[in-house]
Amino acid sequence: MAGNGRIRADVKPGLEVDIVLKQDQRTGKTTRGIVKDLLTNSPQHPHGIKVRLQDGQVGRVKNIIGGASE
Repeated sequence: MAGNGRIRADVKPGLEVDIVLKQDQRTGKTTRGIVKDLLTNSPQHPHGIKVRLQDGQVGRVKNIIGGASE
């Protein structure tokens, strides 16, 4: 299961994702990690669902790699 991270239902805690951190939005550099919390409440977001990774970093999901519930 891979997705683009714009639909909240696709993003779940435990999934491995690539996110763009706030400071990396200009460059588009991605950071890979495991989702801990979903921070976006709306069902979808054009720039990606905002999440907190297990290491505490916060950013918007660009790619869903896979993981927990495949």
